[in-house]
Amino acid sequence: MLLVLGLAAAIWGLGRVFGLPPSARWPLIGLLFVAVLGIQYLFPDGHPLRAATGGDPELWLLLAGFAALALAYGAVVRRLRIRAQGEVGGTPGKTLPAKMGEAELERYARHIVLRELGGPGQQRLRRARVLVIGAGGLGAPVLQYLAAGGVGTLGVIDDDVVENANLQRQVIHSDATIGMPKVFSAQQAMEAQNPHVIVKPYHRRLTGEIAAELFAEYDLVLDGTDNFETRYLANRAAVAAGIPMISGALSQWEGQVSVFDPARGAPCYQCIFPEAPAPGLAPSCSEAGVLGPLPGVIGTMMAVEAIKVLADVGAPLRGEMLIYDALWSETRKIALKRRGDCPVCGEKKDG
Repeated sequence: MLLVLGLAAAIWGLGRVFGLPPSARWPLIGLLFVAVLGIQYLFPDGHPLRAATGGDPELWLLLAGFAALALAYGAVVRRLRIRAQGEVGGTPGKTLPAKMGEAELERYARHIVLRELGGPGQQRLRRARVLVIGAGGLGAPVLQYLAAGGVGTLGVIDDDVVENANLQRQVIHSDATIGMPKVFSAQQAMEAQNPHVIVKPYHRRLTGEIAAELFAEYDLVLDGTDNFETRYLANRAAVAAGIPMISGALSQWEGQVSVFDPARGAPCYQCIFPEAPAPGLAPSCSEAGVLGPLPGVIGTMMAVEAIKVLADVGAPLRGEMLIYDALWSETRKIALKRRGDCPVCGEKKDG
């Protein structure tokens, strides 16, 4: 039995070293368990291999039963925790009416008269569930415009608090909310802007332990983070959930936005950026600086792409990246290709 437990620990540890999420490591443990059961049932009593792996199939079945109960209990607890944290500071149990009332119809009238969007498109937005990662420079305009535009349920996850230095560009926050968690400051602003939406704030950092369960609650993810670790994690979770991820990035005077959607033939984030840049090559906004209005421009572009994806209109930036240079007032688009050997979405990822 110690041999099997050692192999299981080795599989788990190596998976962690190579960056495999828990959702990918558990199936490997399951295969090991199936192999051990096969040995117990196929080999006769007293066989050295059977003895080395426990010698009794009933012992493994009992252990598997306890493990299944523990995993089920943990999954339920995590889901309840996510739901509970999504309602902190909000209106518990808030739901939207089945149909838009007069106030909503008037509010979204400029959307409804757009031929490409119309009433059906607005209803799609109203039924949509969107998760925004980060309530900072990019998250601020994304959240403001998606809330104003009538996206029915908006989740926002961020573990940071509002600081004075944020207010030069993170316009969803105010001087009065300095010191408040950004997710609650953003929620306060969104609900003041539009009481006809549901806001779910998650005051915590996105981690591999919660990503799969959290992403399963949403139809679309927008990544407004400023670190590569979270971007790669969000990309893996979005690909695993089969949902698009709209990503934006900033540097001084330049920004970029793209829609990563392998489920519809487009590349994922890691197809384009296989590895994080070396330390110092991609400094943060606090290190390199950033023009105050630039996050508003790029974040608003992300919100536009989100509406196009959710309402199924126009041509979203799938397989393309839009680059905006504010210093020289230039925009350009480049084509992006999916990589067959991408470890996240490539055809050879399992080989």
